[in-house]
Amino acid sequence: MKRWIGFLGHLAIITILTSFASYKAKSNKVAVPADLVVADGVYKFGYPKILANQPKEETSSVFLGKSFHGFKEALAFKESRGDYTSINTLGYLGKYQFGAGTLRLMGVYDVDDFIQNPEIQERVFELNVARNKWILRRDIKRFVGKKINGTVITESGIVAAAHLAGAGNVKKYLRSYGQQDFADAYGSTIAYYIKKFAGFDVSGIKAVQRPKV
Repeated sequence: MKRWIGFLGHLAIITILTSFASYKAKSNKVAVPADLVVADGVYKFGYPKILANQPKEETSSVFLGKSFHGFKEALAFKESRGDYTSINTLGYLGKYQFGAGTLRLMGVYDVDDFIQNPEIQERVFELNVARNKWILRRDIKRFVGKKINGTVITESGIVAAAHLAGAGNVKKYLRSYGQQDFADAYGSTIAYYIKKFAGFDVSGIKAVQRPKV
C-alpha cells in the first residue's frame, strides 16, 4: 500500500510539472489585426478595393487608441465596417454613412464621385464634426462631465450621437436628461452612441458654423 501511495504521489508531481512546462511553452505574442496597420500616417482601416493597387509602404503596427483617428475608425466600423463603398438599405453612403442632404450641406453634390473618393469622405467627416460641435457648443460646455442614465457625458460621445441622430435630437436628449431618446431604423440610440464612443480625443477639430469642402 505504501509503495502504491508513493507511486501515485510521484505521478501527480510529474503531471503538475508537465502542465507548467506546457503553459510556459505558449507564445505571448498577440497578432495585431491588419486593419489596424498604419503606413506613413495613412490609416488603412477599411480602405476599399479601389485603393488596392496603391504601392505598398513599409508598415508598423499601431493601435489607434483614444485618438481622433481611433474615434473615426471606431465610428466607421459601427456605421459600415469601414467600407468606403457601402450603401445601406436606406441609401446612406460611404464609410461614415452620410445622407445626401448632409452631403449637400458640406458642398458635395455628386454622390457617385463621393462614394469613389476616400479623401473626400474623410474630409466631409471632419467638417461634419466641426459643424456639429458648433451647433452643440453650449450643450458640450454644459453637459460634459455630468452623468445621464449612468453614463458620463463626453465631447466625443456627444459628437458621435450627433452623427447618428443629428445635433437637434442630441440637444433634446441632453436637455431632457435622457428622457427624449432617438433610435434609428436599425435600433441604435443616442444613449448607446454616447456610451460607446465616450472618452475619445476630438479636441483637435474646432467648431465651425458653416463648413464646406
